[in-house]
Amino acid sequence: MNILAVEPYYGGSHKAFLDAWIRRSRHTWKLVTLPANKWKWRMRHGAATLSAEVAMDAVNGEKWDALWCSDMLNLAEFRGLLPKTVRMLPSVAYFHENQLTYPVEHQKEYDYHFAFSNMMTGLAADKVWFNSEFHRDSFLGKLSEFLQRMPDYQPLYAVETIRGKTHIRPPGIESFPGREKRRDGPLRILWAARWEYDKAPEVFFEAIDVVAARGVDFRVSVIGGGNRRNAPAVFGRYRERLSDKILHWGYLEEEDYLTALLQSDVVVSTAKHEFFGIGIVEAVAAGVYPLLPRRLAYPEVFAKTEAAGVDSFFYDDASGLPSRLAELAGRVERGELWQGLPRRGIEAVAKYAWDTLAPNYDDDIAAILP
Repeated sequence: MNILAVEPYYGGSHKAFLDAWIRRSRHTWKLVTLPANKWKWRMRHGAATLSAEVAMDAVNGEKWDALWCSDMLNLAEFRGLLPKTVRMLPSVAYFHENQLTYPVEHQKEYDYHFAFSNMMTGLAADKVWFNSEFHRDSFLGKLSEFLQRMPDYQPLYAVETIRGKTHIRPPGIESFPGREKRRDGPLRILWAARWEYDKAPEVFFEAIDVVAARGVDFRVSVIGGGNRRNAPAVFGRYRERLSDKILHWGYLEEEDYLTALLQSDVVVSTAKHEFFGIGIVEAVAAGVYPLLPRRLAYPEVFAKTEAAGVDSFFYDDASGLPSRLAELAGRVERGELWQGLPRRGIEAVAKYAWDTLAPNYDDDIAAILP
């Protein structure tokens, strides 16, 4: 089948998802995209800008069987601006994130327009794919609360209408090379996330301070980056404070990113919000031991990884994070980080391999045809 894929924010995880699926897909794809820049403007003008391009393609004779878009597109607006032949295509909307439960640092900055855009996309799509149950449930729960705050004409039906269309379709990961024998040295800690407040970097660095004060030796890689100009000030302070312990710092290109993963022993998340956690899953697929808060999407993503006699990937409270890191440092020193189960993490995330997911997603999108 021929699929029209519309992505107003073609970068980061949005681009990685589409590119990886399309490389493996049996279908033929037409990509209509905008660069990943100024996400608020992309959400506001994407429907108008990209519908004009698609309409011209249709006039020139291009035809498609189905439409796929991400949550960054207002699908209702987009379809309303299209010629009928395209407007009536069966559609799938993929929610990488949403703007209703996505946290903002300052509540006064919250713009309800984007929440409504997400709702309208969910209503306009034939199928709605979320990357986790946690994401779906938190979005629909918050949507119900949000709509009840309206002064009148509350479209409460939207919650169950969208729920009835939803499916859970996690993003995939690429394969990673096997790890070489670990070179001697102290615990190598990885923190890999966007450099923004919702990933709670201060919690990570405070834990690192406690570990250092206890005399535990370690090395650290703090990668991700994002918008460096607006990065929380804590990154600048700790780059200087940890200068003699840093292995990698900031944004890394693909080859260096892979090196950082394969060198690391433990990956830590301190996130306040996470709809899936693709960076953590990639690190674990590369053989890194995860240390995660027991909340958000993590218990779902790493379901069935706990059993009698096997230690947990989770910590329950940030106050316990330094002790867990110190414990893992001791295990690394003794050569028993994984306690005899070195492939435990790799096997836990094997189900997210793109080679496994892509054929299933091809079947899923084909199934929306009438």
